[in-house]
Amino acid sequence: MPLLLRKTRVFWPLLFLLVLSDCATKRWAETNLAEHTSEPVVGEVLRWTLAYNRAAAMGITFGPASRPLLILATLGALVALARVYRNAAPQDGRLAVATALVIGGALGNLIDRLRWAGGVVDFIDVGLGASRFWIFNLADVGVTVGAALLAWLLLRQQEITHRA
Repeated sequence: MPLLLRKTRVFWPLLFLLVLSDCATKRWAETNLAEHTSEPVVGEVLRWTLAYNRAAAMGITFGPASRPLLILATLGALVALARVYRNAAPQDGRLAVATALVIGGALGNLIDRLRWAGGVVDFIDVGLGASRFWIFNLADVGVTVGAALLAWLLLRQQEITHRA
């Protein structure tokens, strides 16, 4: 029984922390920032800039069907990730962290897509001068970091399996 708790002890608190902090920071951004007006936080490197993203990552769009397609794609990804988590060994804390980050981030952005057609709330603006990264949010950070960690873990697991 203690081994089973290890995976769940990591997964659920991290997932809830990410979803709650993502929702809270998005509400803060909507309450305190004017759309498309940048407020410097760390000079030009980090700014708060409220923006609404109706597209997928990096502005990828599917025309008028973008919102329902992105909702369906997110739901499908959540089912697949839930299977990855369920099939993970009870003591695999790293896989639990990776899946919690991706699932938590996906849920954070899904909440925005479901609550209104205005798009996902983004506000973290990183770059130098006119050279900026896409504006993003905490959910995006969770998805990106979690997906990179998940890919690394799965590749490593595949290498170990092939060596055996």
